[in-house]
Amino acid sequence: MKQLKLGIPKGSLENATIKLFAQAGWTISPASRNYFPSINDPEIGCALVRSQEMATYVASGTLDLGLTGMDWILETGADIEVVCDLIYSKSSDQPCRWVLVVPQDSPIQKIEDLEGKTVATELVNFTRRYFKGRDINANVEFSWGATEAKAVEGMVDAVVEITETGSTIRAHGLRIVCDLLHTHTQVIANKAALEDSWKKQKIDQIALLLQASLHAHQKVALSMNVPDTKLDKVVELLPSLHAPTVNHLYDKGWFAVETVVDSSLVRDLVPKLRAAGAEGILEYELRKIV
Repeated sequence: MKQLKLGIPKGSLENATIKLFAQAGWTISPASRNYFPSINDPEIGCALVRSQEMATYVASGTLDLGLTGMDWILETGADIEVVCDLIYSKSSDQPCRWVLVVPQDSPIQKIEDLEGKTVATELVNFTRRYFKGRDINANVEFSWGATEAKAVEGMVDAVVEITETGSTIRAHGLRIVCDLLHTHTQVIANKAALEDSWKKQKIDQIALLLQASLHAHQKVALSMNVPDTKLDKVVELLPSLHAPTVNHLYDKGWFAVETVVDSSLVRDLVPKLRAAGAEGILEYELRKIV
């Protein structure tokens, strides 16, 4: 049996990725001290791979398909094909940012102030290219970890670090000077794998269902009963993918109304619907939107 070799990002994105695959229909079960999780699909073989190395393994053909951040694709310069974008992160739906960080009392106020300074980061190649493109001569050093601490202790003049909200950076007494890169997860494929018709079909299936599941994660369905005298007023309040679904109930003076909305809108929308005359309002989660 043919098998697609799939890379799952090990580390901060691991749990979110496994959860997304579960919603898409694939149950991935990591085992302790095992880098090859089981999956409920004999046509797929899984391997846990660090995000930093994913693009390199996909480019070489060791993996056919993988998930990693756009930042690490840019960092490695790997020759891969981006299949689709997945805007999700370990704890929120907002993309991560690579930011230039300095101590609160640092004289560095803008990126040009880094001339002749030393900067530590994991994202060395990208950062060097970023500075070079702006004619800034800074010494960029690779950091093996605890990067923020190097700025706190004065070991370097600045660091380039990844963050979502910046709260941890501020808690350490540091200040963000500017953003260098906004990144998000991408599904990437080996170019030769995409030329194999069987592998391409499997890759397209995975990409479609992951995107459908992620889209559904950001939405909820609402259903309600509305008297015919209040229908127009209620429908005016409802956003929808196209238009709300409206059907007559057995009682001819009432309608059943269904729609799909952004989950972030529900807390403000439901009281308005109730005030407009809707009754029996139900909210339920969606699994996929294709």
